[in-house]
Amino acid sequence: MDPIKTRHEGGILEVTLDRPKANAIDLLTSRRMGEVFADFRDDPSLRVAIITGGGDKFFCPGWDLKAAADGDAVDGDYGVGGFGGLQELRGMNKPVIAAVNGICCGGGLELALSADMILSAEHASFALPEIRSGTVADAASVKLPKRIPYHIAMELLLTGRWFTPEEGKGWGLINEIVPGDQLMDRAWELARLLASGPPLVYAAIKEIVRDAEDAKFQDAMNRITRRQLPSVDTLYSSEDQLEGARAFAEKRDPVWKGK
Repeated sequence: MDPIKTRHEGGILEVTLDRPKANAIDLLTSRRMGEVFADFRDDPSLRVAIITGGGDKFFCPGWDLKAAADGDAVDGDYGVGGFGGLQELRGMNKPVIAAVNGICCGGGLELALSADMILSAEHASFALPEIRSGTVADAASVKLPKRIPYHIAMELLLTGRWFTPEEGKGWGLINEIVPGDQLMDRAWELARLLASGPPLVYAAIKEIVRDAEDAKFQDAMNRITRRQLPSVDTLYSSEDQLEGARAFAEKRDPVWKGK
C-alpha cells in the first residue's frame, strides 16, 4: 500500500502521509515523498501543495524507530528531497502549506518547518525530543532559529519539551490555529487563494529569500537588480509581468499564465 496519498484540484496538490499507526517515516516512505514533491516542483500545472497526516491523532512523529530496529540505516538513502522528501529539495519555488493535524515532533516538526506556512489543529502538539535519546535534531537546529527567536529555539532544542499551538503562534512559528474538523477546509481555502496568484512572482520571492539567507543586504539586492537569479530574470521577461500592468490599468483581475 502506498504510504502517500495525493489529491489534485485546480492547481493544488494535497499530499497525505498515511502510515498507520503514527505516520512515522522510514527510508522507503521518505524516497516516495521525495518523488511526489519533485514531481510537484516540476509540474507547471501545479501551483501550491498541502502536506498533512492521515487520521486526526498524528501529523508525523518523525523517524520510524521500528524500521530502524529492523535495519533501516539512520544515514541511509532518504531520496531526492532528503528526510521527508521536502526539507532538502532544491529549487522548490512553489508555496507549500503544512496542515498539522495532530502530534508533530522530531522529524515531523522538521518536515513542517520545511513548509512556507504552518496551520495547526487546536489539539496538535509539538516537540523536538531528540535530545532525550542522545540524538541531534539536525535540520531543526538549522531551521528553527531562523523562524523564531533564538533563545526560544535553543530552549526547545536543548530541553525537548512539548509546546502548544498557542505558544507556537505567539513565537511566529504557526500562522493559524484552527478547530480540527476545519483544518483541511482552511488549508484548501488558503491554497486556493495562493493558486489564484502569480506563480512567477511566488518563484521569485522564494528564490530571493533563499539567496538572501546568508548574504549582505546590498549583495542580495545587486543580484536581484542585475537579474542574476533565474526566477527573477524569468519574471521580468514574462507575459505575466505585462499582464499584471495591463490588468491594473484596465481595473480588472489579472489572468496569470505562469509564463
